[in-house]
Amino acid sequence: MTLIKSISGIRGTIGGNADEGLSPLAIVKFVSAYAMFIRKRSKVTTNKIVVGRDARISGPMVKQVVLGTLTGMGFDVVDIDLATTPTTELAVAMEGACGGIILPASHNPKQWNALKLLNERGEFLNAEEGAEVLRIAESEAFEYADVEHLGKVIPDNTYKEKHIRQVLGLDLVDVEAIKAANFRVAIDCVNSVGGIVLPDLLYALGIKEIFKLHCAPHGNFSHNPEPLPENLTEISELMRHAKADVGFVVDPDVDRLAIVCENGEMFNEEYTLGAVADYVLSRTPGNTVSNLSSSRALRDVTRSYGREYNAAAVGEVNVVAKMKETNAVIGGEGNGGVIYPASHYGRDALVGIALFLSHLARKKMKVSELRATYPSYFISKQKVQLTPEIDVDAILAKVKERFAGEEITDIDGVKIDFPEKWVHLRKSNTEPIVRIYAEAHTMAEAEALGGELIRVIQEMCK
Repeated sequence: MTLIKSISGIRGTIGGNADEGLSPLAIVKFVSAYAMFIRKRSKVTTNKIVVGRDARISGPMVKQVVLGTLTGMGFDVVDIDLATTPTTELAVAMEGACGGIILPASHNPKQWNALKLLNERGEFLNAEEGAEVLRIAESEAFEYADVEHLGKVIPDNTYKEKHIRQVLGLDLVDVEAIKAANFRVAIDCVNSVGGIVLPDLLYALGIKEIFKLHCAPHGNFSHNPEPLPENLTEISELMRHAKADVGFVVDPDVDRLAIVCENGEMFNEEYTLGAVADYVLSRTPGNTVSNLSSSRALRDVTRSYGREYNAAAVGEVNVVAKMKETNAVIGGEGNGGVIYPASHYGRDALVGIALFLSHLARKKMKVSELRATYPSYFISKQKVQLTPEIDVDAILAKVKERFAGEEITDIDGVKIDFPEKWVHLRKSNTEPIVRIYAEAHTMAEAEALGGELIRVIQEMCK
């Protein structure tokens, strides 16, 4: 059983001994710590915390423990139940709440669940704030409410509709153009909350023909829930048989978006952000941000408009911080995560779908034709396993010295930028592994570059 504490929250497997995984005891401890943190730090006085969950099998159990703990800490809980991660983020701001907790494990398999912790703006806690929550949890310095000051649970099932209305109200979402295009759309919602919100969003955008895969939200995922090409063979086949114009695939909590071309080929998850940014920048000039492991496609699109691109450390909270610092009009992560500040500072597949369809409708071209307008890049993802006694930080420092003549970025591991390619080395926080991301104009070149760095690291370990 596994429990991982990181910048993206607390996630773990369900089941096992009390001190393993995301057990009910662990949930109580971390939620209590978060409640203490919010009580001390929040300037919001509503005494509300929003809780939403994806459709994982363990979701109802985890939610009940979270609700009981928060009310025991004296907070009123707005229970929006089945909701996407971006819906929960928006709900925090709309409620004027002190914070929020989302219960998704993103693209992890069904045996996982998680606690993702939000501030009063509906944004993830930063590293310093997360560390403080962990410190409180470790000390178990909790103070529960007396019987006269217990909180209450306030069920609210209206936020799906509120989220859709918010998306439709964005200035760059061109509902009339989408209606006029008469798109046929296929979706794969991997048996989670996307299945209850994507059809309603598409109908609201004027889509009349929707071909649905795995939209029943029972949490028993029909395939690996990470929206990668190898997991998306069914929708690829559906595209060809249904003669759909475009396909959309989301992960279980609907913050990542992958797009499928009309011919069944993948648009490439790395290009979701690039295409949406192309549309946004054509209408709203400004800067962009993605993380260090994301494709150069966004950089190239941004520079084509004469604007500035910046890279942040990996992690949504880091991307958001850099977006605010540089006044970016669009940003996100290469895994299909679109962050559009005109909506909110969080990855949102609903916003990504609406903006992409607006772009496609205005371009009046096939999805494959649109993809061909962008520079061609391929990313290889590899890793090298090290022994526990090896100092990974020392290895990365040596790599940095070895390639000192190239453009080096070291805010998150070591990234080496060559004129036509790059490689990014990041150590794992949980095991002695160096993850190696490499990008070039062909997959063969990317894999060769990653392989070269693996050999360099292995030599340094001798």
